[in-house]
Amino acid sequence: MVALALLLGGGGFAAWKLDWFSGNGEAVTFGKNPPASPAPGTSGAGAPSAEAKPSGDPDVLMPTGPKSDFKQTAKLDDGTIIAKTRLTGAKSGFEGDVWVWAPKQYDDPKYAKSGFPVLIALPGGNGFPNNYWADTSLGLQKAITEGVKAGTSLPYIVIMPVLNPDAKYYYDGSDIPGQAKMGTWIAEDVPAFAKANFRTYKSRDGWAFMGSSSGAFVGMKTVLQHPDKFKAVIASGGEIVPDSPLWKGHQAEMDANNPEKLAQKLIDTKGPEVYINFQVGTKESGKDRMVKFQQQYGKGPVKMTIRDIQNGEHNGWHYVRGMKEGSLEWVSKVLKAPKPEGS
Repeated sequence: MVALALLLGGGGFAAWKLDWFSGNGEAVTFGKNPPASPAPGTSGAGAPSAEAKPSGDPDVLMPTGPKSDFKQTAKLDDGTIIAKTRLTGAKSGFEGDVWVWAPKQYDDPKYAKSGFPVLIALPGGNGFPNNYWADTSLGLQKAITEGVKAGTSLPYIVIMPVLNPDAKYYYDGSDIPGQAKMGTWIAEDVPAFAKANFRTYKSRDGWAFMGSSSGAFVGMKTVLQHPDKFKAVIASGGEIVPDSPLWKGHQAEMDANNPEKLAQKLIDTKGPEVYINFQVGTKESGKDRMVKFQQQYGKGPVKMTIRDIQNGEHNGWHYVRGMKEGSLEWVSKVLKAPKPEGS
């Protein structure tokens, strides 16, 4: 007892942060009725779900399985959990960490038969070995929770994968010849993982990206590259064109991952419509590139807005503020909302 008193008295705050106080590292299950385990000898790709049957909306996709093993990394004040798992991409072959967060509504019995929109959150910088959107100090998940209460945000499932295979180079979230297939990881494996573990939507109406800096580029590029799968992106302080040194000698492949060329292709083929919301702080550079991109490509099916963040700098805290000030409401208006039973 004396030792415990000394621990809590002299270093109580530090002790409180220990995992055995917080629950970090403990196993986590999302959803009251997780998907059934795959039958022996099967891959589980088409494993039946143990969840309640979906609502009358044919767009609802119940978890396909196999379910992942999640460990808690943080708990928010409202009791919701951020957890991490290790994913080996079936299509890319890349193995990396993925963090996830589900809003309180996900476990509400009223929504047991509903799909939820997915927001894939991408970090800037090397984006390896962590994804800083999983850090609660930035407030992304809290901003969504507050937005749901205020009626300005949908209750998103947030998926936060690593962006790069290592910290040596930047890979532009793309399949650069001879390198790890990070474009396939982001566009194929990460969404498949979300569908395996959560109630989502089959159509692109339930899928969007948000990202900062290099993550903003990857999110925007992926939406333009796969408009049949993703509908919108919040791109904060982002770059416009690919710039990895690993593209050297691969001009054609680089062009296939260039938002300028991808946007023009969408305009030429007349759709489908995609929605890009740039965010930029008034104390950072780069707005001129966004304005030029909007002037050249913000037409036809490419719907584009630019949000100024007053006194904003190039950091996640200020980008979350911009989301609270309007970008979350913007993206929520173009995506599909979950529907409680009986509505």
